[in-house]
Amino acid sequence: MTLSVVILCHNEFGIIGRIVQAVRSGPIEDVEIIVVDDCSTDGIRDLLQSLNDRVDQIFYHPQNRGRGAALRTGFAAATGKIN
Repeated sequence: MTLSVVILCHNEFGIIGRIVQAVRSGPIEDVEIIVVDDCSTDGIRDLLQSLNDRVDQIFYHPQNRGRGAALRTGFAAATGKIN
């Protein structure tokens, strides 16, 4: 059974890689990772593209829409049985 994990980021350049790694190395093997960038301005877009092999989906909001909107974006894309 797939677990979908939605990770929100807004200017989280210094920690996003560690978060993705922590989810990937966790005890659940069948994990779908969805990252939603809510219009970061710290250069995280390039870093997220380098994580493309460890992340299933990445969404970029063109303007900051807040946590609720970012969660809705991620949840709408989730395909796992457990969200």
